Amino acid sequence: MSSGDIGIDLGTASILVFVKGKGIALCEPSVVAVDKTTGKILAVGADAQSMLGRTPGNIVAVRPLREGVISDYEMTEKMIKEFIKKVLGFRLFKPNIIICIPSVITEVEERAVIDAGTQAGARRVFLIEEPVAAAIGAGIDISKPNGNMIVDIGGGTSDIAVISLGGIVESTSIKVAGDKFDEAIVKYIRRKHNVLIGERTAEEMKMTIGCVYPRPEEKTMEVKGRCLMTGLPRIFTVSSSEMIEAFEEVTAKIVEAVHSVLERTAPELVGDIATNGIVMTGGGSLIYGFDKLIESKTGIATRVADDAISCVAYGTGKALDNIDIMQDGTMNLTRKRQMM
Repeated sequence: MSSGDIGIDLGTASILVFVKGKGIALCEPSVVAVDKTTGKILAVGADAQSMLGRTPGNIVAVRPLREGVISDYEMTEKMIKEFIKKVLGFRLFKPNIIICIPSVITEVEERAVIDAGTQAGARRVFLIEEPVAAAIGAGIDISKPNGNMIVDIGGGTSDIAVISLGGIVESTSIKVAGDKFDEAIVKYIRRKHNVLIGERTAEEMKMTIGCVYPRPEEKTMEVKGRCLMTGLPRIFTVSSSEMIEAFEEVTAKIVEAVHSVLERTAPELVGDIATNGIVMTGGGSLIYGFDKLIESKTGIATRVADDAISCVAYGTGKALDNIDIMQDGTMNLTRKRQMM
């Protein structure tokens, strides 16, 4: 087991790389800037993200992962390669890599992740399902016969799962997560204020004043955009209570998914969950009041895990210690569950 083995949380919005013996060595946006004429990669990660929406005609800034899966295979492979190079430098020996995948994924999508990891320079690629990694990273002992519910809200997918005895008992993965919140803000501002704002402004609003449950004190933010009536720049103020309205549709879908998983779960495990509570992980869970909203809708105590953004990466890192057990198992984790 070499100390250079790495775990990758391959997210739609950002990529976290955990290096065995070092911890989280990299956390960067999953964005690649490419020169269209030559096909050459100009920048990856944070450098590429700063180019989003600001590039000249021949340069495009793309996000090669959409809704938790690879949408541009070639770019994903190059991006993983660049990030591995960043954290490991030049190495004679190829590392083993564990990559996180959504809990509901097709075999074709799974194969694409394994191939991308292999092409990027891995000796062997193992897969771990996101909710399992999130639970391990949140400090839950998943090996016991005790039901725990994880709600992992990432950039592209929300994974909701009930875990017991080290495996997933019931789960769902919906393509409604952080990105959909950004889209909801853009739509809302367009409809309500007749102003067009960019993706990055929407994300800033989500992080600054975004909330899904009333705040004790109203927060406001000054927003710049282009007026759709005049075509000229316009500055206006948006309040946090408007955000609840903007997010309504998106949050309803996530709450509905939580309900559907609870409905399919065995009564004994639901009893465990009522005792243990629901744990939320992922960047999306940091939107103000998400835990309060789920608690009010389910009646089950809900908390956001410490360092929610890094839970999946830490869980993947801890899984590196058990890579020998995983050799055959994790490769076929999804299919093994389907056969049960």
